[in-house]
Amino acid sequence: MNQYKEMGYNEGILLTAEGKLMKKKVCIVTYDRDAALFYAKILSKLFGDVIDIDTMWVGEKQSFQKIGHDLYVVTTCSFGGDVIAKSKLSNQKDTVIIERTIAKKSLEKLKSVPCGTKALVVNITPRMSIETIAHLTDLGINQIKFIPYDPEDDYLPNYDIVITPGETRYTNNLSREIIDIGDRVLSINTIVEIAIKLDLENYLETEAFREYFQSLPRTNYSIDHLFNKSISLESNFSILLEILEMGIIGVDENNNIYAYNQKAKSITNLDSNNIIGKNANDCLREIPFEECRLEMKEINNKLIRINNFDIALSIRPVIRMGKYMGAFAILQKFIEEENKQLKMRAQLSNKGHYAKYTFDDILGESIIIEKTKKMAKKMATSNASIVITGESGTGKELFANAIHNESLRRENPFVAINCGAIPDNLLESELFGYDDGAFTGAKKGGKLGLFEFAHKGTLFLDEVEAMSPMLQIKLLRVLQEKEVMRLGGDKLISIDVRIIAATNEKISDLVEKGKFRKDLYYRLCTLPIELPPLRDRGEDIFLLINKAMKDFGGCFKLSNEVVDIFKGHKWEGNIRELRNYVEYFCYIGDELIKLEDLPVSFKGTIGLEERPIKVNVACEIDQLKRVAGKRLDHYIFVLNEVNKVYKRNISIGRKAISEESKLRGIDLSEQEVRTILTKLESINLISISKGRGGTKILEDGIRLLDKL
Repeated sequence: MNQYKEMGYNEGILLTAEGKLMKKKVCIVTYDRDAALFYAKILSKLFGDVIDIDTMWVGEKQSFQKIGHDLYVVTTCSFGGDVIAKSKLSNQKDTVIIERTIAKKSLEKLKSVPCGTKALVVNITPRMSIETIAHLTDLGINQIKFIPYDPEDDYLPNYDIVITPGETRYTNNLSREIIDIGDRVLSINTIVEIAIKLDLENYLETEAFREYFQSLPRTNYSIDHLFNKSISLESNFSILLEILEMGIIGVDENNNIYAYNQKAKSITNLDSNNIIGKNANDCLREIPFEECRLEMKEINNKLIRINNFDIALSIRPVIRMGKYMGAFAILQKFIEEENKQLKMRAQLSNKGHYAKYTFDDILGESIIIEKTKKMAKKMATSNASIVITGESGTGKELFANAIHNESLRRENPFVAINCGAIPDNLLESELFGYDDGAFTGAKKGGKLGLFEFAHKGTLFLDEVEAMSPMLQIKLLRVLQEKEVMRLGGDKLISIDVRIIAATNEKISDLVEKGKFRKDLYYRLCTLPIELPPLRDRGEDIFLLINKAMKDFGGCFKLSNEVVDIFKGHKWEGNIRELRNYVEYFCYIGDELIKLEDLPVSFKGTIGLEERPIKVNVACEIDQLKRVAGKRLDHYIFVLNEVNKVYKRNISIGRKAISEESKLRGIDLSEQEVRTILTKLESINLISISKGRGGTKILEDGIRLLDKL
């Protein structure tokens, strides 16, 4: 016996538990020594150093016995005439009977031989010469008349050329042209069978194997085509495995691992070289492949623990004709899955669910507001529910935004909804979402509720006291169980949401009157905050006036009289009322705001008689430009038309203005005229009456046209 070794390709090698190389032992058994060494060289080039190759040649009289190899690769000639021995051996799992073929380039030589040429075929034995002839005929070389040659026969038939598969040593006494087609190589079927029996199928993808396959002639187009397609699919499968963002582990019918991507490696912390080919029941006991194999059913959304991480697991069995063919496990770290869902929710909402303001946006230097801000910042660090109470306009939503941005949930959604502004049945579907077909008019595919959108973030419930008793019960359950069920659905969805509620009423009074559930009140009111009204904030009033003036682009000063009045004003609308007055002052355009410049509504609250308000035409022109935008000419045209009929003491409607515009080449539709008239009325340039009254221009509109 001769030992043959040669270094080669080594990716995907098997290792022992100690990390040492586990080599497969292969014994090549041939009739002739040179053939054994030739086949050993082929296998070494293809499979590299993952196999140890021994060679054995038996000759005519030697017997063949197995001596403890993993695989025996045997030529048919090794059996001599023992057909029974050949039959028994070929059916054994540790044996491959060699099929040989001829290289493609050698076959091309024979195709060029003229038709009718007589060729003497020379091989080691007459029987091997006959096998060579049969093989050449199968490969389509039919134009040559083949004659088998027996070196021991003295009779030499008439011939034109000599053909030999690398056995030129037997052609020395032959004088004609010799065509050496080279040693017959191992067929593709033989190589594939060797790889399968050694559990080295992954080597069929290597470049060395592809080159070898390309060097062989095509004996069966269908088989070759299917094999090429199989290799292509397997290559694409490998690429797909690596680009997926989840771990994939594939097992065969015996749960032996054959597919294992990089993401799976990062989750399990096991190297592919240590796991490919091993049984998953032994090395990945956390994954219930055996349960999947026995029950032949999918395992969905199972939470397991690997390396101290929570892993979301699903297993998909591969069933063909009622038989288990293997399975794929899909793994993802639970935190990664949750983060991905958060991003998807944010994309689905597309509503800008984020907090816009921080505590820096809450202006004020008074002791009471500083104390309130300090308390709110402390509460922000907690996950407990917060109830913000305060009069209308005190900035409850501003505080809710700031609390979210100060909390650990700042990177996640801030979802706000006004419970008093939405009908009760619609509010329920907005909060909890619904499944497909939950009710008439439900969106196809269902809809996520705001609780789901706010997962890991904050849900702000403004005017929470407006909730119906039925919705109060559902809200209480969500706070207690931290899970919701969509309308029309049957699945509970876990959520992690921090609730901030706001109200401008005393909820304790509503509880006493039976209008608000006591249990919900105590569940919500873990951390209460009461916002001070503007009248209690002293000089903060003038800080807020300056901020609002900058927001509206105005520039004015308050007279001493107005300052004194503002200090004593009740500010029942709080900051919202203050901003309305500032916007009004910006529009009248005076640099100094005096008592007579105060709006009528304000004068009524302080007992001043109504005085005529000065109108600044320049300010009204600015208003018109702001409203009209790029269509200022159209607005002036409409205002002129209304003014013309006013002078004639008649009224005019949309249709008449539209027809006149077409005559002037402006071409305004009735709808466009209607829009312009509405906006002109909003800035007090015209009045619109129903019926015969029609549209009339006001004094401000006349003065504006005179100025223009």
